[in-house]
Amino acid sequence: MCDENVNADDSFASANDSAQNGDDLNITNQTDETDDPDLEMIKARVKEMEEEAEKIKQMQSEVEKLSHGSAPASLLALTYEEKMEIDSRSIYVGNVDYGATAEELEQHFHGCGSINRVTIQCDKYSGHPKGFAYIEFADKDSVSTSTALDESLFRGRQIKVMPKRTNRPGISTTNRPPRGRFRRSSRGSYFGGYRPVRRFRRRSWFHPY
Repeated sequence: MCDENVNADDSFASANDSAQNGDDLNITNQTDETDDPDLEMIKARVKEMEEEAEKIKQMQSEVEKLSHGSAPASLLALTYEEKMEIDSRSIYVGNVDYGATAEELEQHFHGCGSINRVTIQCDKYSGHPKGFAYIEFADKDSVSTSTALDESLFRGRQIKVMPKRTNRPGISTTNRPPRGRFRRSSRGSYFGGYRPVRRFRRRSWFHPY
């Protein structure tokens, strides 16, 4: 009687071990199917390629903006007052070497304060630099500090540094009136609100000998 109970217990234990081994085998197979190293490697590579493509796209966009000297869309949508506020924190840099980069200009002015943006103006048709740039600082105090670099040497050239002026809508940046609206002024006259220099006219008659 005791031998039969022992045999029954041994059979039950063997069956239990077999079932457990089967479960372990199933779990192992499922894990192998889920964690396929080749599949994970392919997914990681695809993700890496997508990130690289996105970076290249962003770099091309930045290069296109710089080559055409165009302002970001966010700046084009600003009001006149907002542009004035930004320009109050910006400077004009003239006589810039044509081969200069935005990074080099930022390095030259880094001691003046935190810089938000460096814009090298380029011809929109040829893409060639025009020889001047604008630098936007994070605060207005940096503008007065940066003027100390006026006539400093940058790439072997003496640059001109001055606060940037905000162009009013409808006024020419070259201080010349639009064609066909004003007569040609006399010599010594100024535009932009200044009165012309008063000159004496010659009389139309003269004394005989």
